[in-house]
Amino acid sequence: MVSCCRNMASRTSGRRLVACLLNVSEARRKDLVENVAKAALCDADGVRREETTVLNIFNDHDYNRSVITIVASMASIRDAVLSACQKACALIDMCAHSGVHPCMGAVDLVPLYPLGEDVGVEDCVQQALAVAHGLTETVPGTSAFLFGWADSPLQRGLAQRRKEMGWFRKTPDLQDLRPDVGPAPQKRYGLTGVGASPYVMNCNVTIDSQDLSVGRSVAAALRESSPGGLPGVQVLALPHGGAVEIACNVESVAGAPPAHLTGEPWPSFVIDGQPYCHAPASLITARVAELAGGRGVGLKGTALVGFTPRECRALAELALSGGVGEFWKEQRRVHM
Repeated sequence: MVSCCRNMASRTSGRRLVACLLNVSEARRKDLVENVAKAALCDADGVRREETTVLNIFNDHDYNRSVITIVASMASIRDAVLSACQKACALIDMCAHSGVHPCMGAVDLVPLYPLGEDVGVEDCVQQALAVAHGLTETVPGTSAFLFGWADSPLQRGLAQRRKEMGWFRKTPDLQDLRPDVGPAPQKRYGLTGVGASPYVMNCNVTIDSQDLSVGRSVAAALRESSPGGLPGVQVLALPHGGAVEIACNVESVAGAPPAHLTGEPWPSFVIDGQPYCHAPASLITARVAELAGGRGVGLKGTALVGFTPRECRALAELALSGGVGEFWKEQRRVHM
């Protein structure tokens, strides 16, 4: 049995690693999603890419959305992610897609995150732009919008860019959109968001109710933009499995956490000398429990999609040290 010590990060081999939590608009055909993940691991000739692993595949049937955690060295991340995107575009047709989660593209989101102080902002920007241009050049009809550090000079966040592109609408009008890269979007491929930022986790808390209005009121109070909301937390309330899921994007924020929220440690890391931290899943769960409880609703459970930044780095080092590409098949046997 494989084991992973908590101090793995202190024994890293100096790899300059980048993570991509690739979001594709398919989950009900798991073999298809695995083929997308496998495409990240090999080149066009079937030769295994060095310094590349797929740590996790998270499928959600109701959302019909999967998140594939790809980690690679700086030298390999562009080709690994681009190959996965190309495969997804070949296999997923947005004309036939259905699911309760908002989406716009067969490849809906391509976020790149630095894993470690030896990878900087400009490194990730270069790779994100290379993926965006590479996809639109090699798959005719694909198009992309940019967000985060890659959206120069404005560096608009993902939530703002999604709103501008109509991502939150039930039926976005692709004809009215002006992508940052590529032609006007085609319905088959839709529109892909490509960007770079400090690490973003996905933490989903399910409340024991089918009343979407209760979920929306909890989400509204929880999100960063609301008075008393949690820094870095962007939230949607969605029907899920006969209940309501409070789906949170947990963005890493610059600096230290607010003084009134330091009852428990906020995990932290450094990029280009700038400290960042992120709200712990336990705090998000506790806040959802408080908000839902005030409306007479309890919790059903919490799920972290993928890993925290530290876990992602440690598991990537473990996988790469052992030459394991399809790590998602092994990770259930790993003890953190």
